[in-house]
Amino acid sequence: MKIRQGLAGVVLGAALVGCGVQPTGVVDAGESAAGLSRGMRLYYESDTGLRAVPMLDRKIEALDWVVKLLLSPPPAGQGEGLTTLVVMPGPYSATGKGKRVTLRMEGLYPGDGKGQLVCSLARAQSVLDPKVRAAEVEVTLKPSEGAALGPHRCAEFLNR
Repeated sequence: MKIRQGLAGVVLGAALVGCGVQPTGVVDAGESAAGLSRGMRLYYESDTGLRAVPMLDRKIEALDWVVKLLLSPPPAGQGEGLTTLVVMPGPYSATGKGKRVTLRMEGLYPGDGKGQLVCSLARAQSVLDPKVRAAEVEVTLKPSEGAALGPHRCAEFLNR
């Protein structure tokens, strides 16, 4: 019986080798996906926390643009159930260098929309500087009155 099983194994092995399937080497498909995906997204509040809205039709040129967009309602057709909590009491300016972003603003920071600002500015910085991953960006909010807030990373505000 053992001879038959051994013979069957050899025949089966020979059949598989001769079936025409050629061995292949490793196929390089580039870097594996990691962290947040690339591309511009703005973050809006929902009943379940922050949600990212892709900005496929917009080209980002400056971080101030992100704040300006967050001061407006979410884009039509993409913003069902979403809202913005971002309020700026006066003038503001956003600057970024490498993994650091600073948002300066007049007056006291009203307190709402901090996660929206942090996540959207982090994403924008990674779009403006492709060597930087959005998950690595630290955002600091600096009101002219009161203490600075941060630095914060987007992950602090997701899945709350």
